[in-house]
Amino acid sequence: MRYINLILIILLSVFFPKLVFSMEKIISELQNGGKIIFIRHALAPGTGDPDGFDLLDCKTQRNLNSTGVEQSNKIGVFFKKHKIKIDQVLSSEWCRCKDTAKHAFKNYKTFDALNSFYDEDFYKFKDKQIRDLKSYINNWKNKKNLILVTHYVVISEMLGIGVSSAELVIVDKNLEIIGRLELQ
Repeated sequence: MRYINLILIILLSVFFPKLVFSMEKIISELQNGGKIIFIRHALAPGTGDPDGFDLLDCKTQRNLNSTGVEQSNKIGVFFKKHKIKIDQVLSSEWCRCKDTAKHAFKNYKTFDALNSFYDEDFYKFKDKQIRDLKSYINNWKNKKNLILVTHYVVISEMLGIGVSSAELVIVDKNLEIIGRLELQ
């Protein structure tokens, strides 16, 4: 079994070198700072939002369940345990993202460029949001790390990948993927 795992790792690293990341390398890169961490909000069961949801009323939205709260807390513990310095935490205005940021990091600011455009009512804002987000990242300069708590559609549009709930994708300023983490 050990040999099968080794062969699998070798094959993955040859054919998909950017998909094989060591935890030590990721932690080291984060401790060095200057990275951007995209985080998909923690588990909020379902897809999209209920019809007629109100962005200003969390009761009308899809929200974190207890597993999502636990995932968010684990993200915060990971950053504290490894002494990873954070410049700032920016969150989508959706409650599931704000709650992920709150449980993981306590302090955060909302940034509308991180909002979901999954729903057709919001899709019309997609191009402007992505331009604004890219501009923000291009102008961001700090030796600490930037945390962006957002949605599947935003991460997919920015990085060209799919992500799970509570998954972290660590990138450099050029949006080159350094690593991905799912903290279980």
